[in-house]
Amino acid sequence: MTGIYRMANLCIRIDSVFAYVHELCAAYRCGGAPDFAVQTGQADIDGEREKSLRAGLPSAPYEDGYLESLAVYRRIAERLPEYGGFVFHGSALAADGQGYLFTAASGTGKSTHARLWRELLGSRAVMINDDKPVIRFMDGKATVCGTPWDGKHRLSGNITAPLKAVCILERAKENAIREITKDEALPMLIQQAYRPADPAALAKTLSLLERLPARLYRLRCNMEIGAAALSYNTMKEEEP
Repeated sequence: MTGIYRMANLCIRIDSVFAYVHELCAAYRCGGAPDFAVQTGQADIDGEREKSLRAGLPSAPYEDGYLESLAVYRRIAERLPEYGGFVFHGSALAADGQGYLFTAASGTGKSTHARLWRELLGSRAVMINDDKPVIRFMDGKATVCGTPWDGKHRLSGNITAPLKAVCILERAKENAIREITKDEALPMLIQQAYRPADPAALAKTLSLLERLPARLYRLRCNMEIGAAALSYNTMKEEEP
């Protein structure tokens, strides 16, 4: 099966065995000539099943179509550095037209914090992606972009926003936020970025991370609305 989809302002042709990935990407369908193509087959599906087994996940619930969609995601992620982009593990939303990205170790509460922003701001805050957004440099500016690989809550939109800030979350009883340097943030940024297998693509990804122009913050927070108010009011401020 074949379809063409626009993600991160790139047209991507997907050639697959099963229909599942095309249903997943339906909101991103587009026409025109693709910028690049990815193709998957049974070997890719079997490889994803092996990855799940090595990770200690049960293989029975995962049907071939779903596993193929993961293989498609990986193939796209491997190609993105050629076009100035990379997949980043985090929860991204647009507030007042600006992109904010929350990242942390799994289970810390980045999805919960993004939900608190939506509760705080109402319609002014829109989810971009709750798990695997793309950051892509376009016209010299970093832009955070939606993808259909959006986590267990299935929260995403086919939208983009200029990336204003990245916030690293840590759990704490009391809320506190501070701006941090690139050197402080880089270990977590590297850990949370998709790291391609190809050495040249990996080097390009690391270079993009080092060039990231967004302001960087570390937030120690609880899971209450006050944490969202603190992070929003701090990160929305313009540079002096």
